[in-house]
Parts: sequence; C-alpha cells; structure tokens
Amino acid sequence: MSYKENYYQFPSPAKLNLFLHIVGQRDDGYHELETVFQFLEHGDTLSIKVNQNSKINLLTPIAGVNNDDNLIIKAAKLLQHSAQVNLGAEIKINKILPMGGGLGGGSSNAATVLLALNALWQCHFSYQQLAELGLSLGADVPVFIHGFSAFAQGIGEKLTPISPDECFYLVSKPDCSISTQAVFIAPDLPRNTPKLNVSDIDIEQCHNDCQTLVIKHYSEVAKLLAWLVEYAPSQMTGTGACIFSRFESQAEANRVKSLLPANVESFVAKATNKSPLHSVLTTLCKTINSQ
Repeated sequence: MSYKENYYQFPSPAKLNLFLHIVGQRDDGYHELETVFQFLEHGDTLSIKVNQNSKINLLTPIAGVNNDDNLIIKAAKLLQHSAQVNLGAEIKINKILPMGGGLGGGSSNAATVLLALNALWQCHFSYQQLAELGLSLGADVPVFIHGFSAFAQGIGEKLTPISPDECFYLVSKPDCSISTQAVFIAPDLPRNTPKLNVSDIDIEQCHNDCQTLVIKHYSEVAKLLAWLVEYAPSQMTGTGACIFSRFESQAEANRVKSLLPANVESFVAKATNKSPLHSVLTTLCKTINSQ
C-alpha cells in the first residue's frame, strides 16, 4: 500500500514564552520582541491523508472558527499554491490546546500542516523556505517549523538556538480568553525594555511585559497567578491567559494541579528543547523514501 493511502498522525506541540520583552515598535505597527520559546510534550494531534483531487478538507471543524479563517486550511492552501502541487489533503484535528491561551496552538497547527504536507506531497521545501511561508500566517510559526528552543528577536522570526532547563510545568488557564491584538494595541503596554545579548540571558531575571497589563484588566488571571506563586515560580506565557508554574518533579506539579479550583483548566507537561513533531517527520521521510 502506498504511503499516500494512509492517514498519518502528527503532534502539534504547545510552546511557552519563558519571558517576553517588548523592546520597541516598528513604523508598520509591529512590535519588536525578545523572548525564549520552549516546547512542551503536550499538544494537539493532526491526522493527514493525501487525496488526488487537490481539495483541502478539514473533517473536524473547530467550533467558533470559520474554515476559511482556520490556519490549518490557510497553511495547506499556501503550500499547495507555493509548490504548485495538484494533490490535496484530508485533515482531522484532535484539539486539546485552549484557544486564547498564549500556548501557540494555531501557529503550531499551521507549522505542523506545512511540515507534514511538505513531506507527504514531496515538495522538498527547506525549513527556511517553510518558515518564510509560515511567517505570513503568524509570527510564532517559524519557531515551530525549525523545531528547536530559541531566543527570538524581531517579530519572533530571528531565532538563535538555546537550551533552557527541561523542567516540568503545570500550565493553568483561568476561565477567560485574551485577544493578542487587544494586548498589543493597549496604550499602557510597556514598549521600551532594554535589549538583551543572547550570551547574557538569565531567564529567571526576565519577565513578561504583557503580564502587568493583563492582570490589570482580567481579574481571573490576577487571582490565579497570585494563588500559583505561593507554590512555585509562575508567570504568564505570551499574551495569556495561560500561566506556567515551574517544578523539579512531575509528582509535585501534579500535587499542586490537584489543588486548583474546579473551573481552572490545567495540565502537567515536561518541557523539551526539540519539537516532538520533528522525530515523527524523520520516520515519515524514511517511509516515503523506501517506497
């Protein structure tokens, strides 16, 4: 049986921003950022099968997201057009990452589709080419394409590999979602944090410039963060609303998870400096090359 007749499963991992500094704003309105991205061994799962009719079908629509606005569909059509392929895809997603949480779920989904279909359609685009395509879909897409933890600059596209400690994290989401756009257009958002040199980064001395603004406007985030810091170093990821708390052991993370209020979504996951997706892609490419 040809590999094109099978569904293949691909992880679409979450990310954390271990800090997020806003160091300026460009003339086009985009913010200049400095952050460290690290992946989690936790995320959505995409199942993808090639079809011969050139149609891109998302068989599991996401509630509240129009298919034409879904980054999964956008990514597939972008690659299809850029590579000028006549094949299509049947796509399913098991969506477990919360929307509006700052975990990069949509960007991760887009990157997974680009990487998976690049292999399945045999487009032979490089990671750099895919990252450039992905950047048009979202500033976080390139780090998921390259698949290594990184110090990111610019709007998030200038990546320098970095290897932070692979801790266990309790990730908690209060009962609210936060618009990234609303955070970045807020007049009282700090935009002048001094720039870092990658060789001088001390993650524990860094912070999230969006956090003060968010806790000022979202009491749910403020209350949960105040509760969590009593148990472990805790900080908001991205523009929120998720908060990550660092633990040395999985058992201790799970213990604190068990104490959380019932209305708080949460999970415990190990950090990893290599995206779980890339191991799956390596295996898939071996399968394709053997046929």
